[in-house]
Amino acid sequence: MTIKDLEPKTVWNFFYEITQVPRPSKKEGKIIAYIENVAATHHIALKKDKAGNLLLSKPATKGYENRPVVILQSHLDMVCEKNKDVVHDFEVDAIQTVVDGDWLRAEGTTLGADNGIGIAAMLAILTAKDIEHGPIECLFTVDEETGLTGAKAVKKGFMTGNILLNLDSEDEGQLFIGCAGGKGTVATFDYKAAQAPASLQYFRVTVSRLHGGHSGCDIHKGLGNANKILARFLYQLQEKYPFTLAAIEGGNLHNAIPREASAVIGASLKNRENIRILLNHFIVDIENELKGVDSNVRITLESTDMPKKCIPAALKKKLIYALLACPHGVKSMSRDVEGLVETSTNLASVKMVGSTKIVVGTSQRSSTESEKIAIANQVASVFLLAGAKVEFGEGYPGWKPNPASAILQIAQNSYKKLFGKEALVMAIHAGLECGLFLEKYPALDMVSFGPTLQGVHSPKERIEIKTVGMWWSHLLDILKNV
Repeated sequence: MTIKDLEPKTVWNFFYEITQVPRPSKKEGKIIAYIENVAATHHIALKKDKAGNLLLSKPATKGYENRPVVILQSHLDMVCEKNKDVVHDFEVDAIQTVVDGDWLRAEGTTLGADNGIGIAAMLAILTAKDIEHGPIECLFTVDEETGLTGAKAVKKGFMTGNILLNLDSEDEGQLFIGCAGGKGTVATFDYKAAQAPASLQYFRVTVSRLHGGHSGCDIHKGLGNANKILARFLYQLQEKYPFTLAAIEGGNLHNAIPREASAVIGASLKNRENIRILLNHFIVDIENELKGVDSNVRITLESTDMPKKCIPAALKKKLIYALLACPHGVKSMSRDVEGLVETSTNLASVKMVGSTKIVVGTSQRSSTESEKIAIANQVASVFLLAGAKVEFGEGYPGWKPNPASAILQIAQNSYKKLFGKEALVMAIHAGLECGLFLEKYPALDMVSFGPTLQGVHSPKERIEIKTVGMWWSHLLDILKNV
């Protein structure tokens, strides 16, 4: 069985076509052209703003002309993550999909169901001839994953509806009416590289095979953070044996828990076996800590070629101290919504820029604006004490829940009618674009829902096939009953 054999066919066929179109964040030109072509082929009204956001409009079906305008919304970009052994260029290559039992996944890369399945459903509705609905506007936003810049750029008057259905959630049967706000904090260490001592033997320490995941939706699961694990080992190592740090890299995206990290170290040949013994004990500790959560973790020490340059000894210490001290994970839980993470932070990436800079990327989330600022300041303080320069991103607002929402009531009634059970009403710790829309459209009544996705923002991303059909039926029934 392939993706083209799945039901509902129109949704899955559009999703297949979307997987064939590269769409990294900030490079959405090809997917924009694809949607423009769909609109032209089916004579669908379209307008585009300066940011590249698209708004496609469809009139009401017969008998529904007096219904209110409903806005459907999804983002065009996808998180581009792959396993290290996979050769894939996200700017050129199509995603290779695999039907794996009850799930659809990709071959060694992110699938892009976040938010490609939302795009597919919107195109299926726009091109359908047999769906009952009032007037519809479909908003496709750019660059959600790396700053929500598309949503920020939406101007007043671009949309006309006061009801918005966000199709970017990841648990079938859950209706989301609130989300966390977010902020990025970046620390930069400037330095002048030193000459790598020729008298040392050089090794690469690698942390790999962690699960990874979404820094909002998965932050409470206790998943391993490759950067934190690597920093822990380097701290233990420097307490026992002198070594030179020649390189350090880990993680990639601000909204993904890092799965892999590595460092190149130089040590005296006489300490080689002692370092291996230290690492073996460390591996046992980490495997025990992550048992049942990230059981596939792998930490290796392998010989490598001698580098030309290394990080100065004073900076090496400060960097290791800072990475170990930098908070990661859940900071606090909500006092209003049981089980909801209130505030968290993610030590997302460590990257070397040539031989003059080390850049550490982190991201913070909170449903409370003051707590979001406080945790960002805490992270900043760690790196300021270590001598780094710190910059804050612009951030984005949260979406305050409205339990009295009219569209929520319609969605709840529809779900119970269709499936004979209550939908769960939730808030989410991840960031959604809804809070940004509210800033310019304060009258918007919104709900977010979607099929079940797992492993989002990692190569383990997959979508549960049967939930797509359930979500599709729910979406169509809501449109019919607005």
